[in-house]
Amino acid sequence: MSGAVRRLRCCDGSACRNGGGIALRQALLAARAAAGLAEQELVIRAVGCLRLCGRGPLVAADGPGGSRLWGGVPPELASALVAAARGRRRRGQALAIPAPAHPPQAGPAPGELRLAGARLWGPCLWEPAPGRSPQPPVAPFDPSAPAASAAPAASAAPADPSAPADPSAPVASAAPADPSALVDPSAPAASVAPADPSAPAASAAPLDPLAPHQLDPHHPFFALQRPVVLECCGLIDPDSLDDALDHGAYRQLQRCLHQLTPAAVRDEIRASGLRGRGGAGYPTGLKWDTVALQPPGPRQVVANGDEGDPGAFMDRTVMEGDPHRLLEGLAIAAYAVGAEHGFVYVRAEYPLAIERLRGALAAIAARGGFGPGLCGSPWPLRIALRVGAGAYVCGEETALLHSIEGGRGTPRPRPPYPAQRGLGGAPTLINNVETLAAVPAILRQGGAWYGAIGDPACPGSRGTKVFSLSGAVVHTGVVEVPLGLPLRTVVETMGGGVVGGAPLKAVQTGGPSGGCIPAARLDTRLDYEAMAGLGAILGSGGMVVLGPATAMPELARYFMGFCVQESCGLCLPCRAGTVQLAALLDRLIEGRGAAGDLERLEELAGMVRATSLCGLGQSAPNPLLSTLRHFRGEYLQACAGGGAGDPAGGPPA
Repeated sequence: MSGAVRRLRCCDGSACRNGGGIALRQALLAARAAAGLAEQELVIRAVGCLRLCGRGPLVAADGPGGSRLWGGVPPELASALVAAARGRRRRGQALAIPAPAHPPQAGPAPGELRLAGARLWGPCLWEPAPGRSPQPPVAPFDPSAPAASAAPAASAAPADPSAPADPSAPVASAAPADPSALVDPSAPAASVAPADPSAPAASAAPLDPLAPHQLDPHHPFFALQRPVVLECCGLIDPDSLDDALDHGAYRQLQRCLHQLTPAAVRDEIRASGLRGRGGAGYPTGLKWDTVALQPPGPRQVVANGDEGDPGAFMDRTVMEGDPHRLLEGLAIAAYAVGAEHGFVYVRAEYPLAIERLRGALAAIAARGGFGPGLCGSPWPLRIALRVGAGAYVCGEETALLHSIEGGRGTPRPRPPYPAQRGLGGAPTLINNVETLAAVPAILRQGGAWYGAIGDPACPGSRGTKVFSLSGAVVHTGVVEVPLGLPLRTVVETMGGGVVGGAPLKAVQTGGPSGGCIPAARLDTRLDYEAMAGLGAILGSGGMVVLGPATAMPELARYFMGFCVQESCGLCLPCRAGTVQLAALLDRLIEGRGAAGDLERLEELAGMVRATSLCGLGQSAPNPLLSTLRHFRGEYLQACAGGGAGDPAGGPPA
């Protein structure tokens, strides 16, 4: 074991950076030097997102006994982390930690949501396997390691369910029933006495300073994920091309250039059932075919990284954590449609993503380019980075193209569609970042493999989807799950439910273009058609959990105000209609509502939706209409002069 390589992976995503991740990593490097360790004895590296953003900064340790994960560790404990990574734990220390201090919540019965025969995947558990580079299987904790078996099972003394929770006490093995507790169910509790009655109680021993920070990588938040797009995010150094290559980057591009025809590549994408992950859900294979089958001439490809939905940070996670995954997917798309030039479009509010993409493109250029340098092919693909000023409307395809060309980001009428006439008048393929990041895995494993992921009851939604979980939820962060999974599983089992054990009111999906799903419909599956049936959309993947204190008219007013600000003003229905909708909502919220206001809201919302030029205006009424549908009682109360201060105006439909 002494000769085994050990390493600490420090999350270097935006959330962990903002939580002190850089200072922690610098402290770890200093602690390693102070311990007299060489770099090869303990590797300390920055990696992409480790998912549980709300508990950052996150650090994962890999070694011969398995992997461990800590969150919120201050730089002062860097020496303790270095010692833990070297396997210098005291016997009797607990591997479990208490959940955040809030009353316990009702959860599923123990084992109810365990996947029989399933293997755990994710960035927090990693042990290299011979010949398996990109997505290695997870190795469990070594049961023979010190501290894992030093105390008897805590289940010997069942907890009294009527007793109040002590947030300072370690959580015992009853915790698996509480999905909000990020604890290790196999670990002994620190306060349980060892089997030898003559030995001192474990609770009397000096506490491990890292115990309050240690997380359970077997918690459903991690265990129920199925990384495809994020399979290397959290494992590789996003600033290192060599690290990406070691984990399989650009192998599928090489295979395409040397073994597959463009038509064969498109066949695999079509067979996978992949749909656009940016919101509309348009079949990706059909879109690629449309561009490829245009008359001969130049073609362009564009990666749309203009992620502007409030509460959405999925594309940012990909671009910051694994930029070469995106670039390989875009390069494969270019080959499949016959393009030799492309762009990655990113909003200026993502400085770290921009830095990583610039570094990745510079590293590829230094190697000789995508074709000659990485693939040994004369294929002359060139990809450039374009930074947008942050206008939400530039997420719309034609507005994005105007912005790339140096013009004002305004949409134009369609047809012709960008696939027919885009940049410089050439057929242009535009795909979302997540869509393109799924392409290398599809080519590696086959379209049929990807198409088999998901629930057979949802044939129109295949593969995985990345969601950003935020709002009034216990565990915030990024999750990648198979489509078809019930929304309840993501919010309650993985996310731990509402903070403080409060009842869930709704889940808002799709940002300003989406809608609200009431608690009564929480068993709805993550499926394009099922979500549309509720007046919501999967959208780009933003998922905001709402507690009972949220007043739905105020929520609708927030999103309408967002659309008022972000409207480009080109078409009258969006420019003036959203302003009038916001004014009507203001009147209701202030308690000045009148009879007939709800009908006026619905009529005006229908007009804006039907007559606006682009997707921003057409979808701007969605949050209003969905809250009117499911929480109409709150609007009726406001019309009666009560305002929107009482969120209990009516039960969900």
